[in-house]
Amino acid sequence: MSAITFFGTTDLERIVDFYVEEIGAEVWLEQTDCTILKYDNQLLGFCDRDDPDTEGILTFVYPDRAGVDEMHRTLADRAREEPRENDEYEVYQFFAEDPDGRTVECQTFLHPTDPV
Repeated sequence: MSAITFFGTTDLERIVDFYVEEIGAEVWLEQTDCTILKYDNQLLGFCDRDDPDTEGILTFVYPDRAGVDEMHRTLADRAREEPRENDEYEVYQFFAEDPDGRTVECQTFLHPTDPV
């Protein structure tokens, strides 16, 4: 079993649709007022709440620059910037916002990494 990170949202259907349709996650488990999504090795839970949890960054890792560029085209209306190299972390990345205003990062590592 892995870990699940949960976030409150004021519009569960809208946020689930965003992560499924735009990001490519899949519904892993439906609960009474929460939906848990799976994206590769990441489990994210979104629960219907009065206020959204928008702290932190949800980072999605792609195998190469082309994957990041494709996501930038998909999220163009939500992207804060063009994809760029970040020399400090040796990644190619851009930031966007989900429908709740949460920061979403799409990146690829520019150096070898161990499998997760």
